[in-house]
Amino acid sequence: MNTLMIITFAVAAPVYALLWHNQDAHPQKEGSSKLERELLWPRRKPSNKHNQRFTLVLFWLSLSCGLAAITSLAAESQFELPLTNSFSLSMRVPKDPTPGVWVNGIGEGFRSTTESVSVNAGASAGFAAFGGKQSHDLALTSISYGHMLGPVCGEDHWYRGNFEGRLELFGGMQFHPDVDTDGWLIGLTPHLRYNFATGTRWVPFVDAGAGVTATGMGAPDLSGTFEFNLQGTVGTHWFIRNNLALTAEARYLHMSCAGTHSPNLGLNTVVGMIGLSWFF
Repeated sequence: MNTLMIITFAVAAPVYALLWHNQDAHPQKEGSSKLERELLWPRRKPSNKHNQRFTLVLFWLSLSCGLAAITSLAAESQFELPLTNSFSLSMRVPKDPTPGVWVNGIGEGFRSTTESVSVNAGASAGFAAFGGKQSHDLALTSISYGHMLGPVCGEDHWYRGNFEGRLELFGGMQFHPDVDTDGWLIGLTPHLRYNFATGTRWVPFVDAGAGVTATGMGAPDLSGTFEFNLQGTVGTHWFIRNNLALTAEARYLHMSCAGTHSPNLGLNTVVGMIGLSWFF
């Protein structure tokens, strides 16, 4: 409304000034009625010098109002005038592009509706344990989808955070002890993850999962194509944006057939992975 008033005045003022300045340049026509003369021109006719000054003042005033109107229009999309006890001019903070991700600011815990997609890649160092005879080194990639399972729990405690359900599809190749086409593997694993709410851009987590795997690796530690997998993970997100994080994790991976075939010595390895996680 203020901007509209300024624009109206900026347009009307020079027009009125022009009419006022040129009123002597338009003599009244002979024969015009008194009413017409009164409507067209005021009775008071200041001197030309006075008219010039008055016109100059109105011109500069209208120019200033015009500039003020332009400035006001340009600023309306960037500034807001909060109606508070103390009048202040504050720059409008850009809206959070993902208002549904966090409960109360970054790192303060996720909303119960938050979802995620993660892409990771890494390698593992195998070890012979729990009856296994060989160390299996793997190159792995994975993609996973997650959804928070509820609101922030553990309020006012150090372990405050969110439970998250995840489903991961992973795959890769063995590069030690053998590198061949039989070293492939692909697996599907549901996970339960707990994300800690630290109030910072660092959001550590712990994770556990159990699923199924298909692989071409065999004896002496594995026996067939179908295997189960067990996983335990610790890691952290570092949020480079409100909804995008670099993710680093270390996980223990065990594969065996749970005695359905023989041999069933099992594969054991520790995997290090890094990637990106997008929350929405």
